[in-house]
Amino acid sequence: MPVVQADRLARIGAALLRSAGASEQEAEAVATGCVNANLAGHDSHGIIAIPTYIDRIKAGHIVPGAPWTIVQESPTTTVIDGHWGFGFHVNAKAMALTIEKARTANVAACTVFRQSHVGRLAAYPLMAAKAGMIGIAAADSGRSPKHVAPFGGREARLGTNPISIAVPSDLEAPFYLDMATSAVAAGKIQLAVARGEEIPKGWIIDAEGRHSTDPRDYRKGGALLPLGGTEGYKGSGLAAIVEILCGLLTGLGFGVEPTGRHNDGCFMAVFNVAAFRPLAQFKQEVADFARYLKSTPPSEGSHGVFYPGEIEFLREQERRKNGIEIEDATWDKLRALARDYGLTAELELG
Repeated sequence: MPVVQADRLARIGAALLRSAGASEQEAEAVATGCVNANLAGHDSHGIIAIPTYIDRIKAGHIVPGAPWTIVQESPTTTVIDGHWGFGFHVNAKAMALTIEKARTANVAACTVFRQSHVGRLAAYPLMAAKAGMIGIAAADSGRSPKHVAPFGGREARLGTNPISIAVPSDLEAPFYLDMATSAVAAGKIQLAVARGEEIPKGWIIDAEGRHSTDPRDYRKGGALLPLGGTEGYKGSGLAAIVEILCGLLTGLGFGVEPTGRHNDGCFMAVFNVAAFRPLAQFKQEVADFARYLKSTPPSEGSHGVFYPGEIEFLREQERRKNGIEIEDATWDKLRALARDYGLTAELELG
């Protein structure tokens, strides 16, 4: 697999997106968001997604340059229509507005609908954390095809429905949670197929409802399993709540719409820490709490405790220094797109 530096990878992604019709701002937002996911180790949401986004542009499912419209608002709430624009761009603007409202009102929330895939969900709560606030985001894929079987079922009825929460702290690495409510993100199955790897038992079932370690079974009528293994009702229940917040509250509905158009619905909220206690004290106590968690002796076979977000930070430091491994199947797709757009020489992808 080729190893590529992050800045070069972002330049390649942005150039391909611009050639597909994205504006400069949109292309930079999407490419940077994808590469940031690679840096954090979430390769399923990284540069591997760029060819898919370009396919969706060609199909008319993503609309470059789409307007960004406030449908309804109050001093503390906003309902935003993304008009099928790039989720990275639409959602970042929505979170920025919600942060601004929270500066005045201390608590603010928004819903966003009719936008494409929003990428790595943590990007949005982290915006709030940088502003000294607690950020929460949840996402659902609307009525696009589902991926996750509810606990006890064999057919997909739910999305991977991630949740992310970030808090400000004095730590070097940000303190945040970013998790799917499924056992694994759907993109990790795609990644395993691209790399020709088996997957752990407990990630998927095949079309007959049997556990499988062959990632190809997923595309043959299989489904992802909910988070929790034998206690999967917990992940299934969380996913159902996200579906309500991001599918029903946004008006997207549930089930599958025949065109299969990917339609991320998001619910996001921001809480101004200073409205509850002095921000500096809170940030220091979060850092102390993280160190308290890490101070426990490691269990057998463990490397010790990492607080939420720490592993991603360490991985980012390593990948910024040593580069990002890109599976051959993805690299070949990027090279093919560069040839199609006449960018082979410019992007040095010969």
